[in-house]
Amino acid sequence: MRAIFLTLRRLALAFGLVLAVLAVNFTLIHAAPGDPAQVIAGEMGGADEAAMTSIRKNYGLDRPLPEQFFTYIVKSVRGDMGLSYTYNRPVSDLILDRLWPTVLLVLTALLGAIFFGTLLGVLASRKPDSLRSGAVTVLSLVGYSMPVFWTGILLVILFGKVWPIMPIAGMRDVRSLGATGWAHAVDVAHHLVLPALTLGIIYLAQYSRLARTSMLEVLGSDYIRTARAKGLSDAVVTFKHALRNALMPIVTVAGLQFGNLISGAVLVETVFSWPGLGTLALDAILGRDYPTLLGVLTFSALLVIVANLLTDLSYRWIDPRLRGS
Repeated sequence: MRAIFLTLRRLALAFGLVLAVLAVNFTLIHAAPGDPAQVIAGEMGGADEAAMTSIRKNYGLDRPLPEQFFTYIVKSVRGDMGLSYTYNRPVSDLILDRLWPTVLLVLTALLGAIFFGTLLGVLASRKPDSLRSGAVTVLSLVGYSMPVFWTGILLVILFGKVWPIMPIAGMRDVRSLGATGWAHAVDVAHHLVLPALTLGIIYLAQYSRLARTSMLEVLGSDYIRTARAKGLSDAVVTFKHALRNALMPIVTVAGLQFGNLISGAVLVETVFSWPGLGTLALDAILGRDYPTLLGVLTFSALLVIVANLLTDLSYRWIDPRLRGS
């Protein structure tokens, strides 16, 4: 009963957080200079004052901001995020079309960074004064210091001109648009390598440093010395006993950084022309497309909230002591 109550409480807090995000985003977007009616009229080849008035009325831009916000909240709760000014399609349909590429990119970068970063950190912690540990530290500092857009541009130059063996734009090859099944998966994975590598390098560096520090702390614990005194091998002590307890700070940071991954995906998708929410948000910003931009921000907030809820649940799987609490 208590678990159900805590779950409902967290869901209620998550819903309140989404409303707060919507309120802040709505206010900031409408406070920015520019008139979306003029952008729409410009795409139509220009319009007189009567046509501008008609555009504002059709899109609800003539109403007071509090009324527009209340209408948007009511429609959003019902799943209606409005009509895109630019694409003249429901915003929910646009987001669903672009959601999968962004989720694929973010999860690939995050899971790859956690796995390889943790592995490097564990290897470095086993002999903290060795040349291997120093190399991991240097690589971590270099990776952490490189901005994602700069890394992406360098990879585009390297694999687009110097060593053209990887695709540098898009998600599919135009020559295999009709492919399905395994051929489709291989094509998408081939295009995913560079964007995921660009987005994941900086986080791989963070997780390797974090894993090294956490493992050094755990390896100095009493129960680790006891396990070694029992004659257990170094690999069993490291990966079975120490690593599980060292994962807690890594999982915590991963949950907190999911929002940074979403924002970093905007830059990566722009550099590599990846057809995700990032490019959709950029087009919405340039076109003053309020409903589309608000929809992207709302979905991004939902993804971050879900990631944090999953992080809380993963604590119970990692640490058995939390399962009875």
